[in-house]
Amino acid sequence: MTRMIERWFPCAEVSNASMTGWGSGNSESSLWVWFAKRPTVQAKAAVLTSLLPWPDDEDEQRQLQDLVRQALTGYGIAQAEIEARLKQIYPQGAQVLDPFSGRAMIPLEAGRLRVQAHGIDYSPFATLGGWLLATAPFIDWSEEPAVPFELITEEEAERDANPDEELFDTRHMRRRQRSRAGNDKLVIDVEVFLAEVGRRFTASMSEFYPKVNGRYPWGYVWASTLPCPECGRRFPMVGELRLRFPKETKTFKDPGQSFRIETDDRNGEFRIVVHEGAPQGTPTRVLAGKSKYASSGKIAICPFCGHSHQKSVHTRLSMQGERRDALLVAADIDDDGRKIFRVPTEEEVAAASRAAEALAKEEPFGFLPARPDERIPEGNTWTIQSVNYGDETYGDLCEARQTLGLVRLARAINEASSECHQAGLSPDYVKALAGYATAAMMRKIRRSTRGCRLEVPAQKVGDLFVNQSAVTVSYDWFESGLSEGPGSWTSLAAKTVTALRNLKARSVATPAQIRRGTAVALPYEAETLDAVVTDPPYDDMIDYSDSSDLFYVWAKRAMMTVDFELSATMHLNGVQEKDDEIIIKRGGSQANDHRDKGHFASMIRRAYAEMGRVVARDGVVTIVFGHGDPEVWHRMLSSLSQANLMLTGSWPAKTEAGGGGAGSANIVTTLTMACRPAPPNRPDGHKAVVESQIKAEIKHRMDLWIRSDLAITDMLMASAGPAMEVAGRYGKIREKLGKEVELDRFLVTARRAVREASAVPVDTLKLEDFDPRTLFALWWVRLYRRDLTAKSELRWELMAADLPQHEVKNLIHQEAKGCRFALSSQSNPIINAESAIIDVALAMAAAWPDGIDEVGKVLAAAGKTEPDEQLWAAITFLEGMLPHPDPDFAAWQGLTRNRTYIQQAAVEQFALGNLARTRRNRSRASEQDDSQESLF
Repeated sequence: MTRMIERWFPCAEVSNASMTGWGSGNSESSLWVWFAKRPTVQAKAAVLTSLLPWPDDEDEQRQLQDLVRQALTGYGIAQAEIEARLKQIYPQGAQVLDPFSGRAMIPLEAGRLRVQAHGIDYSPFATLGGWLLATAPFIDWSEEPAVPFELITEEEAERDANPDEELFDTRHMRRRQRSRAGNDKLVIDVEVFLAEVGRRFTASMSEFYPKVNGRYPWGYVWASTLPCPECGRRFPMVGELRLRFPKETKTFKDPGQSFRIETDDRNGEFRIVVHEGAPQGTPTRVLAGKSKYASSGKIAICPFCGHSHQKSVHTRLSMQGERRDALLVAADIDDDGRKIFRVPTEEEVAAASRAAEALAKEEPFGFLPARPDERIPEGNTWTIQSVNYGDETYGDLCEARQTLGLVRLARAINEASSECHQAGLSPDYVKALAGYATAAMMRKIRRSTRGCRLEVPAQKVGDLFVNQSAVTVSYDWFESGLSEGPGSWTSLAAKTVTALRNLKARSVATPAQIRRGTAVALPYEAETLDAVVTDPPYDDMIDYSDSSDLFYVWAKRAMMTVDFELSATMHLNGVQEKDDEIIIKRGGSQANDHRDKGHFASMIRRAYAEMGRVVARDGVVTIVFGHGDPEVWHRMLSSLSQANLMLTGSWPAKTEAGGGGAGSANIVTTLTMACRPAPPNRPDGHKAVVESQIKAEIKHRMDLWIRSDLAITDMLMASAGPAMEVAGRYGKIREKLGKEVELDRFLVTARRAVREASAVPVDTLKLEDFDPRTLFALWWVRLYRRDLTAKSELRWELMAADLPQHEVKNLIHQEAKGCRFALSSQSNPIINAESAIIDVALAMAAAWPDGIDEVGKVLAAAGKTEPDEQLWAAITFLEGMLPHPDPDFAAWQGLTRNRTYIQQAAVEQFALGNLARTRRNRSRASEQDDSQESLF
């Protein structure tokens, strides 16, 4: 049975729904800290098209396409018809596996289709998150006893937090839960449980966060201090002095706030002054190099003696243990919700100091010390950036009060869990309640380390992840207090409850079976699963386990009472295991980390082979792949081939905007690819024959692609499917002399076939009528116009055109985040009779603002005094492809409208040029005659 994904995929629908709204998965992914978020619409489409058949009849094809398109317009749309279709095809129920399930977005969407989903992940931390997303919300918990807590008022919470008022003992007294009619039991109980955890957390930490004017502060600005090597005085390492930007409204003018550092040379101490308005000085850390990551980086300037210290100096001092934490500024929230900054009171400074003493006395969590002592593995200078500044354990990443707060929060989760056990709740239900509390705690950790700075424009606590999945560090940071402001437990718990409530309200689902395991040894019999749908790791894009170990060490402590197995690890450092992790470790070579290219290639090949083993004979292995680099494609195709899988479908969708955030690697277009186990005893093939078959198959497929409204750029990506399906018919493919051809070479053949089959008209001519450089440029403009395009696409198109990159240097303008067709002002070609048509056209556009005569000079230099059909066809084509507001539009339009006059000017300029050359020649001849006469 041919599966739908092998012939068609809803590319446009997936692209349109991936960024915002129901299909983005933003709400679902917010439940648990993990990386490389997969949009729910893409996961749903991948599962659905991997299970549905592709009929032979065109009317039936269109009916199924319409059904899938309808299903991708929201939650639960066309659910009954889809379930009926799947039931008819799979009477025993369909089974889908994701062996790299992560936070379980794919199993979640499979469950929403009422398919039995299985998820496996090597990370125990991800496995817990996947269970909380795709399993726990959809279990029937209605028979569970009531939780032994209730939602209490602020006044009651205040009395509970007061140690002088022993109103009740929560260890022996159940509170009456205040019912919320019509709401889900799990959501209600999670809300109550998180509120109880928050109450206990606040009560245990209130002495370390004293109130000011009857309120808990929103938070505090801290900085590390270092001794100046010149004068010996300590000063805070501060990169930003502004605290709040000014803002003016019709009724109020806010001047904003900043602070400055004042020094006392007599006693060698500094003090902080908070003031209104813009900063009145310079920070003590300023950028000296091109970026903060450069070797020059940010230098430190001592405010006492003015001496500057290179990055190498202050990082060395940090590595030597010279950092000390200093509380600089406190922040309150006024009645209007505005953040007001001030100097901390003496009581606040003393309370912060007491936290370190209290932390040293904290009892362990079973065999785990309260403060995490798990050592950061070697080779993590890129992933855990604070190791470059002396941090050795995961307990070093927070200052003492932040650490104490996390310890007390984990303690509150364990205590509340124990009372739920005593109240008769089942172990799995208590695991769910504690798990969602831990999920909120993980959110808090993202804003509770030395890497979380104050985001001044947004007036919120910054995220730990600002550079993909790297755990950042800063000399100055922001600590959240006990208020209800951004980054507080109250705020983060509320977001967790909201995410769970939305998840439950949007659709029902079959609970997924999520377990920890390895993709290279799947616990399933051969040919038992109807489809494997997965989003595997991509080379070195994300260090999954190393980036999540900070969260893992705290999750172990928070879940100690309910999930003891979470703490089980064979890694000597007590972190997540790395042996079978399938990644290329960034920076790992310096520490001889085994996760290198060879390890990745071997392990991903074994994983692909396992997928092929467990999938049914007529099933597909669907892989979501998001890397455009040709070298990575080469390795992937080699791995698939060696695993005896052949690619049969490849479909692009714009699913990610790129940029920061947890693991949001810079992928814009991802591919959803279908594979099948290759048939046995395949014959060898010849390159020329295979290329001919690929071109014929792509020409045939393009009829379907056109009927399906597939964009031509999507056809380029989709061409990989039929190309690899044809190549997959053969064991080995050889050239005339017997040399074996690499599979990725046929991807180039496929792209070229799409271009040829497209028969792109250039006015009255064909694209193939032009010189190679012009053909490349016009095809590029047809594909991408002047849009910013991934640099990997440039490499693919160069390969398809058989052009070296230097040949298009002044045609395609390179930028930091991509490339685009150059403006006429950027091309600057040298024009002569040998110039390519595109160079002449661009030079004419560049000359247009200076008048028709200047354009005529370009034509004259190119020797085109007679109308050149190719040149004017190219200009007409560019005018149509690059309409207003393109910067060159006026030039293209002006050229086409004044074609006759320009040709006349070319003749005149050519004549003038000839006349000038004649005069120069006569002048040289006369000079030579004079020179000869002077000899006599």
